[in-house]
Amino acid sequence: MSIETPAKRLLTRRRVLSTTACFAAVTTTDAIANPFISRAADRPAVTHGVQSGDVSVDSGVVWARTDRPARMLVEIATSDSFRNVHSASSIDVLPESDFTAKALFENLPPGQEIFYRIRFEDLAFPTVLSEAHIGHFRTASSDRRSVSFVWSGDTAGQGWGIDESRGGMRTYATMLDSRPDFFIHCGDSIYADGPIEERIKLSNGEIWRNVVTEEKSRVAQTLSDFRGNYKYNLLDKNLKAFNAEVPILAQWDDHEVTNDWWPGEMRPEYRDRSTLLLAARAGRAFHEFMPTRQSMTEPGRIYRKISYGPFLDVFLLDMRSYRGPNTDRLQDNASPEGVILGTVQLAWLKQELRKSRATWKVIAADLPIGLVSDDAIAHSDGPPRGREHEIADLLSFIKHSGVRNTVWLTADMHYTAAHYYDPNRAVFQDFDPFWEFVSGPIHAGTWDPQPLDNTFGSTVIYEKGCSEAQGENLAPCFGLQFFGHVAIDGPTEVMTVMLKDVAGSTLWSTSIAPRLDQWTHRPGERRI
Repeated sequence: MSIETPAKRLLTRRRVLSTTACFAAVTTTDAIANPFISRAADRPAVTHGVQSGDVSVDSGVVWARTDRPARMLVEIATSDSFRNVHSASSIDVLPESDFTAKALFENLPPGQEIFYRIRFEDLAFPTVLSEAHIGHFRTASSDRRSVSFVWSGDTAGQGWGIDESRGGMRTYATMLDSRPDFFIHCGDSIYADGPIEERIKLSNGEIWRNVVTEEKSRVAQTLSDFRGNYKYNLLDKNLKAFNAEVPILAQWDDHEVTNDWWPGEMRPEYRDRSTLLLAARAGRAFHEFMPTRQSMTEPGRIYRKISYGPFLDVFLLDMRSYRGPNTDRLQDNASPEGVILGTVQLAWLKQELRKSRATWKVIAADLPIGLVSDDAIAHSDGPPRGREHEIADLLSFIKHSGVRNTVWLTADMHYTAAHYYDPNRAVFQDFDPFWEFVSGPIHAGTWDPQPLDNTFGSTVIYEKGCSEAQGENLAPCFGLQFFGHVAIDGPTEVMTVMLKDVAGSTLWSTSIAPRLDQWTHRPGERRI
């Protein structure tokens, strides 16, 4: 798939100020004397808030959408007064991108509060500007400053959309209260295959009342439908407020396209049966509406690494786009049918893990390793089979390459859990022990916990979901919505992982001390 990259043009502060002054003059001039006044009353709008993403030590992406052909004007500053503008850019916004635009800003100061101000200039009437919208993010520190972030997955799933009488998507407001440096969305950021109905009867007899839109009233098949799923979520006030303050690191899973999809599959229930065609449309919408960096070598690629200072590298995986069929996962040896990451992505991950000098290597996966389900990596107890071969190869590589302090974060399962993988309990034993943490949903149906297999010696240390009595697909209003919060202490580099619910209560936590050796280093010390 290809993603169009809008051309950037340098925009000086003088031009911004002069354009703003010109707009002020237009809007205060008598309507009879100035023909532009009627157009000024119909000026461009920022339709779905602003957001940022893929923030590192010295760079970050900003995003917004408008309602017409326009030019996005962006200013970057280190204070919300914008007295000293660090840099600025302008980007033409056209129907081909559904009037979305994003810009990558580089050479930003490390460890700094960054404020961005976005306006849209009407291309037909250049003196007419939208209202300004201001967003914020914090660049990673290059020194020993502590790091804090949250993760989760699964938004607007199983028919549970925005019920404004129940506070909308409340987990986003709770995550914002913890003031994280960034947010990892582990996938299912939309449910393209899940229409939203106006009313749903709850188990207690109450009625859930969704906000409804035309594009969310059906299963997504066209590019417009996929775009409409992102627009629907961005109607929620909690999500928009969160996006304006917290940068996102976004990856995808299956529901951005359709349930449990794999490349090459044919879906007879769709007008265009090819999942590759659906994925091309879905991928374009994903990159249009998410503030992701764009790969120069493979436009549209989702897997990538984000370096967030000396303590942390985040490796965002794509376990959908390169996988083999879901039909048979029993291969005793590695084969193309048992692929989950694919040859190229697996080689990239190994290379980047080996190169990493960050204390912690967080692997953000869109599926857990040891949980058994029809669409998963794990299949049953015993030696590696099918997709487990790639995971075994990766875990063995991590051990023998001296890569330390890997932690896996994921979502997908619609409950929260802490899993510990121990080679002494495993059938396949050629790996170092590690933690995997599962959390979600942000705003979707809650499920009951699922079984683990013993291939990699996984043990449930903690888990919480809905009970058998409550049944699957428990509505968000019953309080079983989950996210995870990670804090890395600057002086000690200890990682504390907390599993939390929609009320912000810490359900379970653990602190993990890093293993420091020749493959990791403390800032300021000479690397061996």
